[in-house]
Amino acid sequence: MTMIDRMNPLLGILLQILAVLAFTIQGALVRYFGGRFPLGEMVFARSTIALIPVLLMLSWQGKLRSALRTKNLMGHVTRSFTNVGGMFFNYAGLTRIPLADATAIGHAMPLFTVVLAWMFLGELVRLWRWTAVVVGLIGVLVMLSPYLGQGASDAYNAWGAIFCLVAAFLFGVALTQVRHMAATETTGSLVFYYSVIASLVSLTTIFWGWVVPSATDFVLLIGLGVVGGIAQILMTESFRYAAAAVLAPFAYTSMLWAVAIGYVWFDEIPAAIVLLGAAIVIGSGLVVIWREHKLGLDRKRAKNQSAPPPV
Repeated sequence: MTMIDRMNPLLGILLQILAVLAFTIQGALVRYFGGRFPLGEMVFARSTIALIPVLLMLSWQGKLRSALRTKNLMGHVTRSFTNVGGMFFNYAGLTRIPLADATAIGHAMPLFTVVLAWMFLGELVRLWRWTAVVVGLIGVLVMLSPYLGQGASDAYNAWGAIFCLVAAFLFGVALTQVRHMAATETTGSLVFYYSVIASLVSLTTIFWGWVVPSATDFVLLIGLGVVGGIAQILMTESFRYAAAAVLAPFAYTSMLWAVAIGYVWFDEIPAAIVLLGAAIVIGSGLVVIWREHKLGLDRKRAKNQSAPPPV
């Protein structure tokens, strides 16, 4: 990484916000399609078309050949299946509940990641983060209450909320797998193999019947993949210019985008109880981010103190 890369945190933040906007537009397109297309067809369009901008990015950066090299092919397969499962559940949820509600429930992912990292990566989790996780899960219950409590409208919407929560868990599992694989795999290989495997897995659903889209829907399905690929690129590039701890809070701007797009496109206004739950979850997530950043600085300081002086 060059000095210029390290000196542009504002550019990194801008790219992160644009990436989050692109991911939200992707979710809005899925919501627009509703139940008109099978989930596998939408996942295939998203994964396959997204390969084009991803391959262009890797080629432009001169990393295409290195993206093909891997020391952990089975790790890529396992992570990709997990991530594809999360995408299926996420899309199923988006077709059933408002965009802002689905986005809010999705913010439970960092909470699951803390628990999964403790269970499978052996990360030490102290009182601060456990408290944040517990409070955040209470916020999740608050968000789910309109769907699962006495005020639940119907089973269709209730399942949508559950699907979004399952998707957040699976995305958390996939992120935990990525953190484990990061020791041997490049960012290029993680993006490339996921896109390829996701395309192949979703293609197998053609045997369950796909729907021939109209001309307009065909263009929008291509747009779903293009927007998803651009979102991946923007997200990847943002980490070249700013540290993860700096960028992480801006992922929560997705709530602002989701509320705005949901209102303008679908005439959706999130319930106050959902916004309250989202605020609790986001607050807990920010505590987790702050604490992990502080622990990272402490680990780095301890490592520097134990390292021999330069000669």
